[in-house]
Amino acid sequence: MAFDGITIANIVHDLNQTILGGKINKIAQPENDELILTIKNNRTQYRLFLSASASLPLIYLTGNNKPGPLTAPNFCMLLRKHIGSGKIISITQPGMERVIRFEIEHLNEMGDLCTKYLIVEIMGKHSNIIFTNDNEQIIDSIKHVSAHMSSVRKVLPGRPYFIPATQAKADPFELTADVLCEQILNKPAPTAKAIYTSVTGISPLIAEEICYRAGIDGGVPTDGLSSLEKLHLSHTFLRIMEDIRQGMFEPNIVYKGKEPVEFASLKLTQYQDFSVTEFSSISELLETYYAEKNMVTKIRQKSVDLRKIVQTSLERNVKKYQLQQKQMKDTEKKDKYRIWGELINTYGYGLEPGIKSFEALNYYTNETVNIPLDPTLTPQENAKKYFDKYSKLKRTADALEKLLQETDSEIRHLESIAASLDIAVSEDDLIQIKEELTEYGYIRRKYTTGKKVKITSKPFHYVSSDGFHMYVGKNNYQNEELSFKFASGNDWWFHAKGQPGSHVIVKTNGEELPDRTFEEAGRLAAYYSKGRQAPKVEIDYTLKKNLRKPTGGKPGFVVYYTNYSLLIEPDIKGIQQI
Repeated sequence: MAFDGITIANIVHDLNQTILGGKINKIAQPENDELILTIKNNRTQYRLFLSASASLPLIYLTGNNKPGPLTAPNFCMLLRKHIGSGKIISITQPGMERVIRFEIEHLNEMGDLCTKYLIVEIMGKHSNIIFTNDNEQIIDSIKHVSAHMSSVRKVLPGRPYFIPATQAKADPFELTADVLCEQILNKPAPTAKAIYTSVTGISPLIAEEICYRAGIDGGVPTDGLSSLEKLHLSHTFLRIMEDIRQGMFEPNIVYKGKEPVEFASLKLTQYQDFSVTEFSSISELLETYYAEKNMVTKIRQKSVDLRKIVQTSLERNVKKYQLQQKQMKDTEKKDKYRIWGELINTYGYGLEPGIKSFEALNYYTNETVNIPLDPTLTPQENAKKYFDKYSKLKRTADALEKLLQETDSEIRHLESIAASLDIAVSEDDLIQIKEELTEYGYIRRKYTTGKKVKITSKPFHYVSSDGFHMYVGKNNYQNEELSFKFASGNDWWFHAKGQPGSHVIVKTNGEELPDRTFEEAGRLAAYYSKGRQAPKVEIDYTLKKNLRKPTGGKPGFVVYYTNYSLLIEPDIKGIQQI
């Protein structure tokens, strides 16, 4: 996460464009470490969300509101008393620190104009919201920090406010190319680390981005750079700082599939293989990023139990399958016993009583074989013993053949459910997967109400560049529905060859599909399969009318005997989703 000095600079820039000069209309404290300021400016109402949470400190403009407690906390009451109708006259960032200072004018009890400061520090577990007077003496803070909690700085009423020392880091706006080359880029460390450990407000992510733009590997030690490379890197750094000084921000989120990976106020060019979404404001970005990140985390947490059930069942069936394969291998000698029995009946009439073996010509292969005999049995009894062994192993092989098919089907079913869990994006998707696990006995149904579980999950819906609608099943039930109920005979069906994955249906409406739509549908099938991490995935595709449902098959399982194939990258960038 890149909530660094550059992101703060972007926030300050946006706040100066929106709430500067505005009047604080309402102050709420919905949580112990959160504030929501309602500000009116230019006939528009804004809500500014401030959080000093140790795990997730934030500041952004939002359209959402959170209800506060019936009795406002003391810090909230203090702010209401002093700046409840105050005017924001400046919003600044000291250097490139992760600090925002709101200068607020208000009238005191005597009607005199006074100035106060609300200071928001976004510093991880040390984050705080501090209220000071015009002499920068702390009036109060949302979190008190005593001498027992910190030896660096006490944050208590009556104490002077100051920003903690930044470990002798340089202000990026005061750096020159010479200083960068001679001091920072001579620091014994990997190049990216030398930058972010020496300059205020630069995160590891942005340091890597600076190196990438300069065509340098951020992991290369600084002593491995030539003078020319250092100079080029310095100029790249200074150009970026100039863009920040000029307020030229490009808020964007990098996505790996549907999951947000990183965000920044500068365009992240280092993620060439990922999709990037740009935003008009940093507030919109932050609200989107953390909402989506929270959803991904929530889905993962809720799917843990389901994943455990699937994984346990899968491991059990894989072990069972391996044991059955070993038992099947043991039955391969059954034909040998049958042949021995036949050879004893053919050549055994002249054998002497009590012999332990004899040699005979195997008329199937024209090879001589040595056949062991039980000396206590007659040749006919020895032949019968071998025929009995053959019959027993044949019965075992016949039974194992059926069991192997059943176990293999069970494994493929569980692997398909595991793949469905990987692409689940909502709780509704998990409900449908849980219902399938329950129906097939992996989860015990606790009670029966007579009512079916309400399913609201729908397949992914995309539109190709040529305007054809493409649907992607999120799980086996949806695959079944798409392939055998939704699709018509001349619609096209796509699926990753030989591995679990989604069914992709392209509605043709009787028209012929362009090559580009075939490729985009193939990319969808590759991406929503177990092979999405591979460079390329082989895709089978055919008309829906060629699909057949195997008798007794699990949901979403199909057979087909006529198909085409293509090899394609599992990349869905640029495909429009509805």
